[in-house]
Amino acid sequence: MAFNTLSVVFLAITTARLTSAAYSKPVTCATGQKTAHAACCVLFPILDDIQANLFDGGKCGEEVHESLRLTFHDAIGFSPSLGGGGADGSIFYFDKVETAFGANAGIDDIVDAQTPFINKYNTTITAGDFIQFAGAVGVGNCPGAPRVPFFLNRPAAKAASPAGLIPEPFDSITKILARFAEVNFSPEEVVALLASHTVAAADHVDVTIPGSPFDSTPGVFDTQLFIETQLRGTGFPGTGGNNGEVESPLAGEIRLQSDAALARDPRTACAWQSFAANQAKMQREFGAAMAKMAVIGQDKRKMVDCSDVIPIPKPVVGTPHLPAGKTMGDIEQACTSSAFPTLTADPGPATSVAPVPPS
Repeated sequence: MAFNTLSVVFLAITTARLTSAAYSKPVTCATGQKTAHAACCVLFPILDDIQANLFDGGKCGEEVHESLRLTFHDAIGFSPSLGGGGADGSIFYFDKVETAFGANAGIDDIVDAQTPFINKYNTTITAGDFIQFAGAVGVGNCPGAPRVPFFLNRPAAKAASPAGLIPEPFDSITKILARFAEVNFSPEEVVALLASHTVAAADHVDVTIPGSPFDSTPGVFDTQLFIETQLRGTGFPGTGGNNGEVESPLAGEIRLQSDAALARDPRTACAWQSFAANQAKMQREFGAAMAKMAVIGQDKRKMVDCSDVIPIPKPVVGTPHLPAGKTMGDIEQACTSSAFPTLTADPGPATSVAPVPPS
């Protein structure tokens, strides 16, 4: 694991630490880009650097998947009763503590990958800002993603997050919803936030099948997750799971126990189904949920809106569909108030999903 050279005490605070109230006139930065707030100018060199050197020229690949995971695992570390700083970069500042949490298995890889960038820009932005900025930029590399809002001005973390605050795929839905309710997320917002799984893959849920994606199009931010999770799981369990994995209907695809349960639980099934054929709704609600998650534990009144620095994602590729070899009879209806949208299947033999290659 890389050694974090940045001190917990964050000095040399720059203009990026000023509040949005101090700025109202759009400016042209020294780099030539325009932004609504001068404080945001510091982000453009960072943007160019991580697109070229963290995200492999702006691809929607493994580093994007892992950076998106890191935004959540850092932010959810807050409880009104147990403490924690939320989206404050504590997973970087106190990496040896937090990467040892069971729910953070494998996350040290992306912490290590981001560490040189965080140290490089440590007099410009905090680790908490960098983690959320990288997540917003990275997901924007995926066709179909929303332009995720980004706010600047998180202070440096003062302490590690308490253990046990990160929901795990084998947790009950009641426990997951209660954990999110602690940080003011409704069940519908939980489902919206999990749209992130459409560009995700798992290495440590089942170590026998690393790089297994959660849907058949992990390079596209589309609604396939909400369709394929609703298929009856008959045929392709992993061989080394027992860590929150359940049977998947597609070869090469992994299905989290929590995703399967959320798609079928009466508290969340209709919200899950509502995204299945509605790309615009998924984009809108995921973007709002991400923006809310990214400021857990923070005072938004002291932050600068730098959303206009985030690149505009490309349009979605493809349309909602059933995987090849499936029919509407394979859909396991769970929402009791409306029918699942009628979809057609891709032509050809039964779908087999390739693993996401490592970076």
